[in-house]
Parts: sequence; C-alpha cells; structure tokens
Amino acid sequence: MKIPKTYIKTILVSLLLSSFTSFSPVYSANKIQAALLSVADNKASGVYVRQRFLQLMNKPFTAPNKKKALIIGDSHAQDFLNAVLENNYLQSYQIRTRYIPTRCQIYAGETLPRFIKPRDRAFCQKADSLYQARSQIAEADLIILAANWKEWSAKEIAHTLKQLKLKPQQKVFVIGRKSFGKVSIRNYLRMPEKTLRDLRNKVDAHQVKINTIMKNTLNPATFIDQQQLVCGAADSCPVFTKDLKLISFDGGHLTKEGARHVGKILFRSSSLSKIRQ
Repeated sequence: MKIPKTYIKTILVSLLLSSFTSFSPVYSANKIQAALLSVADNKASGVYVRQRFLQLMNKPFTAPNKKKALIIGDSHAQDFLNAVLENNYLQSYQIRTRYIPTRCQIYAGETLPRFIKPRDRAFCQKADSLYQARSQIAEADLIILAANWKEWSAKEIAHTLKQLKLKPQQKVFVIGRKSFGKVSIRNYLRMPEKTLRDLRNKVDAHQVKINTIMKNTLNPATFIDQQQLVCGAADSCPVFTKDLKLISFDGGHLTKEGARHVGKILFRSSSLSKIRQ
C-alpha cells in the first residue's frame, strides 16, 4: 500500500517538533551558561565598567545648545553612566565625568578630610576632587554624585552639597550604595533555571546603615536609594533579572545587562524619571 506524501510530511514535522521541544530546555540552559561565561572574566567586565566613563572624563562641555550633565564619583559612578547609556537616557544632555576614587570619597570642605586613612593621604592629594571640579560643576545643569560611600562621607553629604553652592536651577541627585552580595558564577553554571530565577544574595549590614544615613539626611527628591529600588529588600538582592541575565559580575559592579536592568528601574521608579530625556 502506497503511503500518501502529505501523511509522511505530517509525521516528519511532528517528529521534528517533538525533538525540538524535548531539547529546548538544554538549549536554554546552554544559552544561560554561555552568557554567564561571557562575564566571568572580571578583567574584561571591568573594562566594560570603566571604558565610556574614561572617554568622557575631565573633558570640557563643548555643545552650547545642549544641557550639561556632570557625573562624579568612583566605579559606582561608572556603573551609573552605563545604566544611562544602555537605555539611551539623558539624550538631551551633553554628559561629562569626573573620577574621585573610593579611597578619597566625594566630599567638599577641608582640602584633605581628616577621615581619610593616613596611607591614602598622599594618593588623595593628587586625585581629582569636588574642589578641583568646582568650575565645571558651576557650568552643569545636572550633577550626579554616585559612589561606594563610606559612613563618614554619608554623614557629611548634606554639608558637601551645601559647600557646592549650587544655583536654584541646577539639579543634583545623590545615588546611594549598592551591593549584590557574593557572586559565584561557577556555582550558577550548575543550577537549574528555577533556582537562578529565585536566587537572592545577602548583602552587608553596613550597606543598609549607610544608605539609611543618607536617606535621613537628604531631601527625598535628591537621594536615590538604588539598593531599595533594585533589590526590594534591605538585607538581600536578586542575582539575576527576570529573564535570567546576571546583574553583577562581582557583587558590586554591573554587567551590560545589569546596567540596562538597573537603569530602567532607577529612571522609572524614582525622581530621576523627571530627567530621563
């Protein structure tokens, strides 16, 4: 008996679909593992964090018809810039950056704060500072301060802002600390999707303490508590986005997908929404 060609074709398509369905979880798992491995190299991921910030660092404002935005801080300011750029925010602004190392902290007042550790004093004397950036700060329409804040600089933040002597028309935002806990990509490679999706890491207790100091000190429209906004809890934070993209490659700094994810949250769920464009 001759079997119709249409029947054979139907059987073959059914088998093919069945085969694809049975292997799709493996394919999905392989995609997740490949994405994890692509950010496992901390050196390469660190280059991503710094690269665009360094390209804009200490450059003068040159576009007379655009508003001026100045992002100041350490590697957490670099993360913030990436969160802006990955989402095409602040397009109406000419963006420039200034780097103030974590060891020196963002602070305006004494030339060299007494809080800086003795071993860092010589280094910080040569580093950039708000004092050195004062003329560019005066030019800016928007000033963003973002850092891995220490307790002493958090306590001094209101004094720091006062010392900047900003004009009423200038906008300033202070971005709080962030932490995603201890990241272990090697362990994640062996975990099923459901575990990864629900995975949360504990964060350091002083993380909450420092953000609370800043929250209690600053105007709610000025302070952006990104730890609360991104993590939704005081003591833990998700490791992956809903579509299983790793947020941070080292627990403190953002992957490209993490920058896109964090940027959307910050600019949609805080007073930053008013300046998104």
